[in-house]
Amino acid sequence: MKNDKMKSQYRINDQIRVREVRIVGDNGSSVVPTRDALNMAREQGVDLVEISPNANPPVCRLIDYSKFLYQQKKRQKEMKAKQVKVEVKEIRFGPQTDEHDYQFKLKHAKEFLEEGNKVRAYVFFRGRSILFKEQGEVLLLRFANDLEEVGKVESMPSLEGKKMFLYLAPKKAGAAKKSQQARDREAAEAEAKEAKKAQQEKAPEVEAEMPANGGLFANAKISADALKKLTEEK
Repeated sequence: MKNDKMKSQYRINDQIRVREVRIVGDNGSSVVPTRDALNMAREQGVDLVEISPNANPPVCRLIDYSKFLYQQKKRQKEMKAKQVKVEVKEIRFGPQTDEHDYQFKLKHAKEFLEEGNKVRAYVFFRGRSILFKEQGEVLLLRFANDLEEVGKVESMPSLEGKKMFLYLAPKKAGAAKKSQQARDREAAEAEAKEAKKAQQEKAPEVEAEMPANGGLFANAKISADALKKLTEEK
């Protein structure tokens, strides 16, 4: 059935009824009368196949028709195999989703986008919770902002019945930019790391100043914070 459909797409030999055609091949192209092109095909033991009927003049090839159909079928399979199948993944929220659940779903959405899939996030309003639709919109806008590095907004939050939808598509590799919130989070993490490092470096100095007698802390290693607290109490 598929071969019959493909055959009907091309005219060959005597089905080509124009005055002249352009013959293309490995050695270039040339415009010749259709009668001469048919004679050339017979001499070579091949077919005259019209591959571009809308050109002026129509473009043809001198090739065995069965071989031509095989090449076309093979090319279509290769193109189909190269096509990336994009799936749409759903992320569902409630109008009052807690932070832990939000971060969990944010992580999965990021993975979906990085894999090349689209994301459809929505807030489901049950019963009187529709009164919190503004809260749901804020949540979806935050969601889009947190995913700015890997996804772009295809459709802003819109209410459809009891659901408010947000559509995100993956960004191309290398084109992602960090959101302001992500930059602020990274800066805060770096600052906390430096503070912890400074605290660890200061602790041995404090311990060295402790009395060496058999007092309460003689044989115990305590942190700088505990020692500071003890000093304040005195």
